[in-house]
Order: sequence, then structure tokens, then C-alpha cells
Amino acid sequence: MLRRLLPTLLALGCGLLALTWGLVSLQRIFAQEREDAHAQLRSRRDALEAYATQALRHRLGKQLEGSITSLHAAMGNPLAPGEGFYLQFRGFQFLPRLTLSAPGASTPARQHYRELVRALAESTPAEPWRERLVRLRAVEGALDQKKATRANTLAEELLRHHATHPLPPEQELPFVLLLLERLQRGEATPPLVRALLREGLPEDFGGIGRSAGLQRDLLRERWRFTQRDFDFLLAHTVRLSAALGEPSDDFLARVREPSAGMLVIPEGLTGPTLIGQRWYVEPLAEQVRGITVELDTLLRDISQEMRERGHFGQDGLVRLKTTDTLLPLEFLRLEVAVPQWLAAETAIEQRYGLKTLLVATCGALAVAIVVMAVVAQHGRYRYVELKSDFVATVSHELRTPLASIRLLAETLERRLSRAPEMGDYPSRIIQAADGLHFLVENILSFNRIDKGRWKPKPARVRLEELVAMLRSDLAGNTSVPVQLTSDVGDVELEVDPSLLRLLLSNLARNACAYNRRSPVELSLRAYPHPGHGCVVLFGDNGIGMPESEWENVFRDFYRLDSQGTEVHGSGLGLALCRKIMALHGGRISIASSGPEGTTFSLLFPEPPP
Repeated sequence: MLRRLLPTLLALGCGLLALTWGLVSLQRIFAQEREDAHAQLRSRRDALEAYATQALRHRLGKQLEGSITSLHAAMGNPLAPGEGFYLQFRGFQFLPRLTLSAPGASTPARQHYRELVRALAESTPAEPWRERLVRLRAVEGALDQKKATRANTLAEELLRHHATHPLPPEQELPFVLLLLERLQRGEATPPLVRALLREGLPEDFGGIGRSAGLQRDLLRERWRFTQRDFDFLLAHTVRLSAALGEPSDDFLARVREPSAGMLVIPEGLTGPTLIGQRWYVEPLAEQVRGITVELDTLLRDISQEMRERGHFGQDGLVRLKTTDTLLPLEFLRLEVAVPQWLAAETAIEQRYGLKTLLVATCGALAVAIVVMAVVAQHGRYRYVELKSDFVATVSHELRTPLASIRLLAETLERRLSRAPEMGDYPSRIIQAADGLHFLVENILSFNRIDKGRWKPKPARVRLEELVAMLRSDLAGNTSVPVQLTSDVGDVELEVDPSLLRLLLSNLARNACAYNRRSPVELSLRAYPHPGHGCVVLFGDNGIGMPESEWENVFRDFYRLDSQGTEVHGSGLGLALCRKIMALHGGRISIASSGPEGTTFSLLFPEPPP
């Protein structure tokens, strides 16, 4: 067969190679067109992204330069807004302010305040309060006597002593608080005492303990106090501010100012850097300064500017390419997203995909045509071979029984009258004729079922009756003794009796043909199968078959190796059995097979009520 197919295969192969070369060349052209279109889009995108990146760098630097004055003011004045600024000098962070209170629940400032009140009331001051309280009592007496000049002098002396003999903040601030509460007289409050609340003492007072004002000192030393202590001092300070008519809105605003905590600046910064997309910092010689930035707002402004310049439409926008936590400006890159470009890229890919699909379809069609041609040629030659084999087999099978009939008939005619031992010749003639009839019946039945010309005539029949028919068929049509046993009970099937009789006869004759034992043992057993009707097991004691052949034996014209024994037949018996079972809505399969025999399983559907 290969020799017959070789010219066709060579012609198809050459044509397929030529077509493949053409399709590959065409695909390369399509791929180059796609790359050129993408390159044009990338070039325009890269130019706009470089412009947007440079615009962002310029705006960040300009925004920081415009905030330098406010940043320095926030560093020197605790009452000035410090939110959104960063300043680190020689490794110490001044801004953002650390506005968190000390942990714990202790209240040393409140305790010192109460001690001062008690000592002042009992006139038994102890160190370190003695000198201060004595001077405080003198100023208070002068105020009560309405001696303003003397009160101012004594107040100045008290405050100079306070500036030159500083105490720890846990003791200093409660004393200042008490001093203000005792000496405040509304509009008649001494100017130096009033300054002690907010503006602070003049610079000529000197001393390391010169107060910058109670409000500023409390904000600056907040981290030393627990929350309860700070709330105590805060409440008294607000009441004093209201009593003296001093502003406290900015003071309260700084109290409520959220703490940014310690902003960790990585070492080794060499230039302006974006940190967390929120802080913009610039490292200098001994300091690092920075501000918070609204990056989304800046990017929106740049996008709007580029729209006004006509670089892209209303739906275009600029965004960061990366979301790294630490982003030096020299490595900052922006991305320009324009839906029209995305649509253009999608269109490029769609066109390329369509062209590729066209090439692939042409290739697939070419391969399919080649395969179909090869299969058709192979099927044609295979059909010719099968037809030849079938004709040869059927001719041989038909010729052999006919020759036997003729020979036996002639012999019977000559010798029957003279030799009584020739009395079995008539039965042998009948057996050979029945074999011929069964072969012809198989072929005709197979052809009618295969062509769809057989219309089953189902009837309810007891399986035991079919077993009796099989026993009758085997009685005179086998050359070896057959022992048939059945255990089918009262099982009834809705089948075509003639077709099922033909099926059982085929199974039985195959069992006799492929058997080396005497007698041939056949068995039928029937069991109900839940949901599927009935299962009939047909067993024999033949030579068996390998598991790899269990499905092949049901193919048309397929015959097994009989292992040395010549077996006559057409190869249609089991194929006919499967077609008969399919007509009844059931199926046949091999349940088991081995040297001890083969068991076929026939599964019948549930009969209608």
C-alpha cells in the first residue's frame, strides 16, 4: 500500500513545502509592519513623557523654594504651622514636630502644681521653690495694694531670678502656670507677666532659662509629659489665655496638629527625592529640607497644561510609571496614558491578529487538504483490500460447504445401500448446509443493519425461551459436544426474538470455534441491573483473548489469531452482535477473558411497562 501512496505523498509534500515558504514570508512582512507601527507610537509617547517628567521636577523644586520662609518660621516658632514641612539639621529632626506625649499615666507636673499651691497657702515653701514663692508673694502684695510701679519692679526681679535659675520642665512649667494665675489682673496685669504667657521674656533678661512663653514652652516640651499631665497644663493655659485676652487659636491648632512621627530619611541621598509619593526632600551640606506634596494634584495640573498645548485630548492623563517608596528625581519617569494610543495599539494588534489568523487558516486548510487526501487514498486502498479479502474469504467459506455437500451426497448415493456405517452422512450433509446458511444469514443481516434497512420487531420474550432455541440450534450444528447451562429465572426482555437468537448463536459458535476442550461449556446468567434493566453474562471455556484485543474483536472483518487451529469465518460475528445490541438500546462488552474462558456482558435497557 505504501508503494501505491508514494507518488501522491511526494506531490502533496512538495506542494505543502512551497505553500509553507510563502506563508512564512507573508507572516514576516506582517510582523515588520506591526513593529513599525508600534515604534511610531512609542517615539511620540517617549517625547511627551520626557516633557512631563521635566515639568514635574521643575514644579517640585519651585514649590520647595516657595516654602523656605514658612519652613524656617516653623522651626523657630512652635506656634507657627509646621505641618507639611521637613527639616533635619546635623541628624536631628526639627520638623515635623514630635507631638506625641510620653507613655504612662504618671502626673508629676500636676503634683508639683499642687505642692506649689499648698506651699503658697501655708507659707512654708521648701526648696527649690522658696526664693521664687517669696518673690511671687511680694509681687502679689504690691498688686493687691495697687502699687503698679513697685509691682512691675518686683515682677522684673522675679522673672530675672526665674531666667537665671532654671528648673526642669516638669517643675518650671507648673511654676509659670501658678505665677500667671496668681498675678493676672486682666488689663492691670504687668506687661512682663503678660508676655510670659505668649510672647516670652525679652532677650536682655538673658539666662538659659529665659522663657519663650508658656504656650511655646508647653508645645516644645510636650514630649516630656504624659497625656494626662499635658491635658492638665493645656486646660490651665487655655483658661489663662482667655482671662488675659491673649490669642490661643494658633496654640490649639498646634496642639491638634497631627504628628507625622519620625520621618526616616535613608542615608546616602545624593539629590532631590520623592519619599512615599508624599514627601519631597532635598539634601544639602548639613541639613535635609523638604515639604509634603500633593502628587496627584501636580500630575493633574501637568495633564491640563499638556491638554491646553494640544499634546493630547481631554481624556489623556499623566501618571507615575512606578510606585517605589524611594524615588530619586534623576530616576523619576512619568507615563502618559492616552486612550487614543491604546485604541491605536489595539487596532494594530487586531490587524496583525487578523492577518496572522488568515495565514494560519491557509496553513491549516493546506494541512487538512493533505491529510484528507492521504486518508482518502488510504481508505480507498484499504477498501479495495478489504473487499478483496472479503470476497476471497466468503468464496472460500461458501465453496467448502458446497463441496462437502456434493461429495457427501455422491458418496451417500453410491454406498448407502451397501454400508450401514455410512448412516451418519445425511446428518453431516445437513450440518454443512446449516453452516452455509448461518454464514449467509450473518452476511445478509450485517448488511441490512449496517445500511439501516432492518426494522426491529420488539416483543416481550422470556430469556429461558431464547436459551431453549439456542440449545436446539447447537444440538445438530456443532462438531463437538456442547454443555449449555443457564440461570436466568423468569427474566423477560423487550427484544426482536430473531435478532437476539442470531446474537446468541454467534456467541455460541465463536465459543465452539475458539476452543480446545471437550465438551464445550457454555453458561448464561441473568441479573437485574438497577436503573438499566438487565445484565446477561454469556460465558465459555475457550482459549480466551488478550485484553488489548477486547475492543478490536468488535470491529468489522476483524479476526483473532486462533493459536494454531484453523478457524473458518467471515470476521463479522461479534461486529454483528454489537450492532444488534445497539438496535435494542443496549451494549455488549467483554467482562473478563483468560485461559479459562471468556465472559461477555450484555446490558439490556429497562423494558417499558
